[in-house]
Amino acid sequence: MSGVLTKPEDVIRKEDYFSLSFVLSRVLNSGVIMSIEKNDHELKGLEKSIAKLTGLKYVSLFNSFTGAIHGALWGQDLGYGSSARLDHPSEQENKFVQWLGVLTSSDPHVNAAYTSISVNWGNIDQLERLIAGAVGRAQVLVIDFTGLGFGPAASIAANDENIWKKAERLKIFGAFDLQTMWTQEESEPELQPAAQFNYRLSPLVAACVKIALLRRNSNG
Repeated sequence: MSGVLTKPEDVIRKEDYFSLSFVLSRVLNSGVIMSIEKNDHELKGLEKSIAKLTGLKYVSLFNSFTGAIHGALWGQDLGYGSSARLDHPSEQENKFVQWLGVLTSSDPHVNAAYTSISVNWGNIDQLERLIAGAVGRAQVLVIDFTGLGFGPAASIAANDENIWKKAERLKIFGAFDLQTMWTQEESEPELQPAAQFNYRLSPLVAACVKIALLRRNSNG
């Protein structure tokens, strides 16, 4: 981060004052780290912020970039033995996708499995432009927030509800697991994957990411 201090009124809009103070007081007073309450405010708040930024209806949060990639692939039924096209993947992406047993394709006629952007303090004030350049190039947008320094954090965003449902079912303590816990009734068991993973994002990290989004200087 830059060492230059910026006045709060320059980076936080008045309509965000209450939301910002609410998040700060909740985190500081409750000490939430890994809440599994079904009404967790931090996770839902970040999901809503990302949906508003991207213009995409459904958002799922993950505690790692690779977890978000897994969710993006699984949400589109791309699993072991499937083929997927990745646009300019990093070595990490290639290795992880291969570990999942998904074959990478360079066929330009195959739709891209996802498009991704990485957010850090050097580009957060250009987030709207980055998102505009990425949305629409694939069904799923993956956003990596790890570069902000709060810990591994990422999300997927899409307009297809089934992609969101399958991605959430991939996570231990995802939205459907929590519903089952509180109602003792399984919901849409046909979407249950063979294995689930510890991909749930910490509400504390989510709160920090949301504050960073609120504080970004949209005027550059």
